[in-house]
Amino acid sequence: MKKVAIGVDVGGTNTAIGVVDSEGNVMVKDSISTPSHGDIDRYINELTVAIKELIKSVKLVNSDVEILGIGIGAPNGNYYSGTIEYAPNLSFKGVVHFVELLRKSFPELPALALTNDANAAAIGEMIYGGAKGMKNFVMYTLGTGVGSGIVVNGDLVYGHDGFAGECGHTTLIPGGRLCGCTSKGHLEAYCSAPGMKRTAFEIMARDNAADSLLADKSFKELDSKMIFDAAEKGDKVALEVFELTGKWLGQGLADTVHHLSPEAIFLFGGPTAAGDYIFKPTRESLENHLLPIFKDKIKILPSKLKPGDAAIVGASALVWKEVEK
Repeated sequence: MKKVAIGVDVGGTNTAIGVVDSEGNVMVKDSISTPSHGDIDRYINELTVAIKELIKSVKLVNSDVEILGIGIGAPNGNYYSGTIEYAPNLSFKGVVHFVELLRKSFPELPALALTNDANAAAIGEMIYGGAKGMKNFVMYTLGTGVGSGIVVNGDLVYGHDGFAGECGHTTLIPGGRLCGCTSKGHLEAYCSAPGMKRTAFEIMARDNAADSLLADKSFKELDSKMIFDAAEKGDKVALEVFELTGKWLGQGLADTVHHLSPEAIFLFGGPTAAGDYIFKPTRESLENHLLPIFKDKIKILPSKLKPGDAAIVGASALVWKEVEK
């Protein structure tokens, strides 16, 4: 009997769904729109239909498949209660009892669990990726925001209320840039993909860098991939963006090391595709900010999750953790 898990990633625009085997391979996948209408019952019905269609298609190929459960990664997902709570980029308002609603359609499944997307990525790294065998590590996800998942003694840290692990909201520069959460100076405001864009425009305004490859890009148009492409061509503004981003990120990671003493910190997300442009200054800054007892001990590693399927795979990993219990 081939055991598999279903991963569901609830994004602001789309919800990705996949059936994942024990090696982290996505056997089949699909996506549906994450609606703007705010009707959770209607959405759960659509999600149920999509999941059942994927199960059917897998069983047509291999009738000996056993579905162990469904893991869900979602913004503001609370593992303890199975709820999505006050997610700013979803149309569902207030506290949504997501697991309870979905359980009605799948009463036969052994495991149904939900957490936020960064926590799901951390579990995915532990079950399928570079953190196999590690008991103490941290996953940082760099994208529209900066998320994190903390693993201590082999277990994800949820805190007393289910929301532990918001390292992206560490105050990096008091009174600094406005963060998406409306506070100022958080790590996320500097090291997310939008943060890198803001850095680029600040540098160009400071230096009047009309000759930069980025100078003719509008604020709406510019993204971290364009900054990487310009850095590859030796653009001074782009190179400085990566130097500054790495400096700030390393400073934030040093705080994490001082709190947790992890074996490794994994970085995942669009900006990490830049390789040494981001990893080199981050490692240097980390070492510069560490206490002597931590120097040269902490590995900064790229995630080994496949970028295209990482959200689905990470969510599905929740199931394997549940059935281990």
